[in-house]
Amino acid sequence: MATVLITGGAGFFGDILKRRLLADGFDCVSIDLQPDLLTHPQLTSIRGDIRDEKLVDGLFAKYRFSGVVHCAAILAHAVKDEGFLWTSNVDGTEVLARCAAAHQVSKFVFISSNCLWGQSFQRPVTEEDVPRPIEIYGRSKWEGEKVLARHRGDFDVVVLRSPTIVDAGRLGLLTILFDFIREGRRVWVVGKGDNRYQFVYAPDIAEACVLALGSSGSACYNVGSDHVKTMAEVYRYVIDGAGTGARVASLPKAPTLAAMRIAAALKVSPLGPYQQRMIAEDFIFDTSKIANELGWCPSLTNEEMLAEAYKSYERDFEEIHNRRDVSAHRQPAEMGAIRILKWLS
Repeated sequence: MATVLITGGAGFFGDILKRRLLADGFDCVSIDLQPDLLTHPQLTSIRGDIRDEKLVDGLFAKYRFSGVVHCAAILAHAVKDEGFLWTSNVDGTEVLARCAAAHQVSKFVFISSNCLWGQSFQRPVTEEDVPRPIEIYGRSKWEGEKVLARHRGDFDVVVLRSPTIVDAGRLGLLTILFDFIREGRRVWVVGKGDNRYQFVYAPDIAEACVLALGSSGSACYNVGSDHVKTMAEVYRYVIDGAGTGARVASLPKAPTLAAMRIAAALKVSPLGPYQQRMIAEDFIFDTSKIANELGWCPSLTNEEMLAEAYKSYERDFEEIHNRRDVSAHRQPAEMGAIRILKWLS
């Protein structure tokens, strides 16, 4: 039976991926800084740091992995120590790559990000577009891709470039939106809200990981939803399903973006440079390459997956706000200066 190492396996997406792999009959080893709550006869959970080369090398030696899916990443809005983020995301990737090479692992799947760019495109972004990240998280992901590219002679590398991953249980910055909806407040868009920003459904990217593990050769693929509607349309869909009396309202674009930059400079905003730049812009990946080469296709639209995530937040509200010692995507983000806007909504 094939054994797969999942980094970040206790996190939001890592947990969904490992459940999918276990259901498919894989043996899984999960390593994460956070405790893993899942027990399964084919799962071994390790609480540890991927930067610990002695620990990681011991896992490779013991379990003889057929593949690695590297999901672990520290988010910019979740930590104040940028050095910790950089070493975790970059040095940790290098440790994994060295161990994979030393132990002759055949396949390495890396979850990358649309944060490789910080500007809008007037067309879907392809795998050939050169990354130009504008903040530390995006730079760390781009550096991780380059680390793995240097090891392509040692094992096959499949990079999956992903937009925001959404499903029931996804929290983080989304909880700010969900709180506005839950309390029946005005849900703000910047400008007309006519920008289109792509998400991806967690089970869909898990499917992409499975296809990548079974593929031959190295490749880079974009993943993301189809039929991307405007943000105003997506929010209205979720609001209509919630039935809370919330409604979409518009903020003037130039003053709002200026206020966001000031709030970020004062360190009172949960939104980093990427979110500030892209909040009113279009960003959509072209996913035709993975569709043509691996037969992958998304199953849910932005509005459908966001509605699922909202319903789970509303259902589990009390438990969510009592959580401790979980990954950034499994807990609410701090609202910061956005709380003022909430009071006015």
